[in-house]
Amino acid sequence: MVSSLNFALKSDEEQSAIIYQFQNFLNSLDFSCQVVVQSRRINMTGYLDKLEEIEEKEKNELLKLQVSEYRKFIDEIVKGGTIMQKSFYVIVPFSTLETQKMGEGERRQFQKIISLTEEDFQRAKVQLWQRVEFVALGLRACGLEAVPLNNIELIELFWGLHHPLEAERGYYPDIPPELAEY
Repeated sequence: MVSSLNFALKSDEEQSAIIYQFQNFLNSLDFSCQVVVQSRRINMTGYLDKLEEIEEKEKNELLKLQVSEYRKFIDEIVKGGTIMQKSFYVIVPFSTLETQKMGEGERRQFQKIISLTEEDFQRAKVQLWQRVEFVALGLRACGLEAVPLNNIELIELFWGLHHPLEAERGYYPDIPPELAEY
């Protein structure tokens, strides 16, 4: 997952520097990457309910009035349009074929599923983490922060892509403990 920055608020010099740095980052890659931007509507009902609850419990009349006005303000914004949340991801690919010592022609003909030894798996895992770290460093040079998703975050991301209405309401399925391990 990658942070965002407000490019439009940067000066012309800062914008040029960011573009140049991002261009250098892309040119330094020796593998392909995919950038995914996810836009999702945010359901504000729970937040508005919480504000109403706070308003009812508040004893100070001035604070009660301020919470009420704020709740009405947020409610008007929500009625005026949809509030969206954007998430940014860089997908760092890796294939076990890259760890095999084969020529390009052999790779194209390779159709069956290969079974990996523990040693091959560990070597592939190290190589994938090296790619992830390389991408994170390249993005950091552009002023962006990138963090790898853990198992639970990946499951929630994929589940949300296939169940957008439930994810919009904040519902995610229970994840068994054996799948939650990193």
